[in-house]
Amino acid sequence: MRDLIEPSLLPGLDFMPALDLTAESLPAIREGMEQMTALAPEPQDSGVEWREDRITAPDGHELVVRIYRPSTSSGALPAVLHIHGGGYVVGSVRTNHLSNIELAAATSALILSVDYRLAPETVAPGAVEDCYAALQCLHDNAGTLGVDAARIAVRGESAGGGLAAALALLARDRGGPSIAHQNLIYPMLDDRTCITRLPAHLGAFVWTPQANAFGWRALLGQEPGSANVSPYAAPARADDVSRLPAAFIAVGALDLFLVEDMDYARRLIEAGVATELHVYPGAYHGFDVLPDAAPVRQMKRDAVAALRKALHPVG
Repeated sequence: MRDLIEPSLLPGLDFMPALDLTAESLPAIREGMEQMTALAPEPQDSGVEWREDRITAPDGHELVVRIYRPSTSSGALPAVLHIHGGGYVVGSVRTNHLSNIELAAATSALILSVDYRLAPETVAPGAVEDCYAALQCLHDNAGTLGVDAARIAVRGESAGGGLAAALALLARDRGGPSIAHQNLIYPMLDDRTCITRLPAHLGAFVWTPQANAFGWRALLGQEPGSANVSPYAAPARADDVSRLPAAFIAVGALDLFLVEDMDYARRLIEAGVATELHVYPGAYHGFDVLPDAAPVRQMKRDAVAALRKALHPVG
């Protein structure tokens, strides 16, 4: 099935073989990902300053956040709450460090990335509650941070995209801080994909059905596809997706999440939510591991354009 992959994306499979996620392999996979992240050199003259800080969640535990700000900015900036990916079981604020530096510069926005608690150590709704605490902190401290509280977007990749979508639902239902836009990059939205028969080429690379079932089982603390799963864990379970922020959804045509992402976009559109859906031919899950490949450059342009439209409205 490698013949279905866009040729410029083939080298990415050397960096990201299919994950064999088990309770026994998880610690080593976490450590390996952190080691790979640590090897990436810090860019010179990026025009972005960053720092690490801690915030306190309502129940008293601390969360690490990284805050990125364009160094030449003045006045109140829009902000993006960033939520990293990793199937709900791996990753940290270090995972997207370089891309968040790039994103802050490209969007002329402050980026706050949150180190939410991972599964299976913390089951739902722990992770989304951590993200809500970060959103509340960003909103409540807008003046101190130099942020315009009326222009806050949420963005995430994979599980982070699922958490961003869940956060939009939670903020709507709680009457919490207003979110101007949700930027969802191949989001992990629906545990029922684990019990759905899909074509073999969907999920054949990187994030497989086996890994997906492990991630959902870890997050939910029960078998994926079970009854009574909260939409704040699996956003596709929401009965009502109206009155949500405008959405940008990007996914590869070979991604296991293709069908659930397309369906969520359709439901948003039918509910009257301004929505962009971009499907990239020949792209597998996490294809942006290759930053210079043409499909990745296109996805970045598309995602940044949607963010800038929401955060820097004309007039």
